[in-house]
Amino acid sequence: MNDTDTLPPIEELSYEQALQELESIVAALESDDHPLEKAIALYERGQALAQHCTDLLDKAELKVQQLSGDGLEA
Repeated sequence: MNDTDTLPPIEELSYEQALQELESIVAALESDDHPLEKAIALYERGQALAQHCTDLLDKAELKVQQLSGDGLEA
């Protein structure tokens, strides 16, 4: 077992929560020595968090475009 097993599912995190966790993972990977298995698990969670943040931003951008009328022109 590793620490990432006790963390909340990524899809339930808000953008701010996901970004904060991603920043923590980056700091941990940059500053601490981790066994290879834990480093890989942290990296994988970080990648998933980054994708989640990108998806949330894409959805927000689409919503702004729809609200501003830009999404209606094509």
